Amino acid sequence: MSDSSTDKPRSVRRVGALRQLWPFIKPHRALAIGWLFFLALSSGASLVLPMAFRHIIDQGFGHSSLGVINATFIALFGVALVLAFATAARYFCITLLSERALASLRDKLYSHLIRLDVGFFEKSRVGELTSRLSADTEVVQALIGSGVSIALRSAVMLLGAAVAMVWTAPSLAGLTALVIPGVMLPILIFGQRVQKLSRASQDRLADAAAIANETLNASTAVKAYAREDIESSRYGSAIYRALATARRRIGMRSLLTTAVIVLVFGAITLVLWVGARHVLQGTMDAGVLGQFVLYAIFAAGSVAGLSEVWGDVLRAAGAMERIGELLAERASITAPANPTRLAQPVRGEIRFEGVTFNYPTRPDAAALHDFTLVINPGETVALVGPSGAGKSTVLSMLLRFYDPQAGRICIDGVDLRALALDDLRKTIALVPQETIIFSGSAADNIRFGRQEASDEEVREAARSAEADGFISALNDGYAAEMGERGVRLSGGQRQRIAIARAILRDAPLLLLDEATSALDAQSEAAIQQALERLEKGRTTLVIAHRLATVKRADRIVVMDGGRIVAQGTHDDLLAEGGLYSELAKLQFVA
Repeated sequence: MSDSSTDKPRSVRRVGALRQLWPFIKPHRALAIGWLFFLALSSGASLVLPMAFRHIIDQGFGHSSLGVINATFIALFGVALVLAFATAARYFCITLLSERALASLRDKLYSHLIRLDVGFFEKSRVGELTSRLSADTEVVQALIGSGVSIALRSAVMLLGAAVAMVWTAPSLAGLTALVIPGVMLPILIFGQRVQKLSRASQDRLADAAAIANETLNASTAVKAYAREDIESSRYGSAIYRALATARRRIGMRSLLTTAVIVLVFGAITLVLWVGARHVLQGTMDAGVLGQFVLYAIFAAGSVAGLSEVWGDVLRAAGAMERIGELLAERASITAPANPTRLAQPVRGEIRFEGVTFNYPTRPDAAALHDFTLVINPGETVALVGPSGAGKSTVLSMLLRFYDPQAGRICIDGVDLRALALDDLRKTIALVPQETIIFSGSAADNIRFGRQEASDEEVREAARSAEADGFISALNDGYAAEMGERGVRLSGGQRQRIAIARAILRDAPLLLLDEATSALDAQSEAAIQQALERLEKGRTTLVIAHRLATVKRADRIVVMDGGRIVAQGTHDDLLAEGGLYSELAKLQFVA
């Protein structure tokens, strides 16, 4: 049995993507109702105008009555006032509705994206995601704010004008109805092509945005390798690919508009010619023909408006389809329906039991293979080994960025998969190798570790991380802006900010991934003392190559190829020889 949805034309299914907008519009029903009311009022006022025109011709000019003309024009001005007020109110309601709906859509989309797992971001380009957050949502806003309003107003005016045309001159209305299929045909023919080109145009713009995001965030590397011309050319090529697609879309919409205008106004010309013959023959009053012509112009304008906005509808449908794809993404790492809570206080025992793991992007190469390790509460364990040995993977697994394909990982005897993600990660403080600095103040960046921390706690954490000196020396001290991605800080200063975050977090588990790799010898000595204070009473897992860090560990675990090949103290492993001894000669011996 086939799915009924697959039996529908592709363009119909794509326009159906706009149904996903309803949850964002529904909370603002009052604005939608107000918009519909004022739309009806303004459309009704517009449809009264041809009647006044007929009245002036037949009763004013036909009988040479100045009083009728005066009264009619006063009434016309009253209708204009109603039309002006209703139009302004309609604009207010629909524009505010679109702004609120867009804010809700962006908020939900960002909240959804930020909660997806690390695996999703490995296969996605940040530039494309930000394009969907900005460009695609703006296309949808344009549809709600103006497209829908124009479409519904045109539909109402078309229906009202059609009814009025039948009431005014049924014979001419019947003639007009004969051309409607001819007007709708190009809309159906060109519409699907416009939809495909709209989606392709948005995809090409997202590609260009991804390139710009990638290179601007790596501006120092671009300059260091003198790639400005190359990257400018790459971005320019992406932009012109988007332009080429947009040109085809614009051309197709132009053909659609041309066909509709020719057909509509050709029909009006034909109807006018027939009506003029009736007036000359005395079978129709001039006022009736004038009223009919105005209604026909209203109907023609409405059809033209519908054909114009149809392209916007298809473009917004393409944008909403792309947004819907993101909203349909589901995190593979989720909390259980009824999570287990760790006993308080957390002791900090960590157990890896037969863990095997392959990254989704590298399914044929095991990052960890039958990995078993027990870390006792309060113990400091250093992981060493060559690049690709699986050291960073161990930390990622402990943070539950990924789940193992085999085996399990436990804290205090509880499987990580049984814990709520927030509860798990609140027990861990991480100092990564590459510190991320946000564009806020120094205090905000340290407070990233614990949002509710007081100013004094922030300063104390900075002092413990040997960061207070350089922060206080800034013009605005702890209120100084760090610049995007911390461009105003050196590598060592960024790393000390990260250490201050970990100190402020005050978590029972501490993960240090090359925490002192960007520090000079003098700063490292001070930081080592801070880390030793931080590690007391905490279970600490360290990835390090430096001798000072490795030697103070209670135990050193040597990894290679995702397996543990040796473990013990520094002296024991040196005496034992093997991989650790080779690494020590390369990395530790001057």
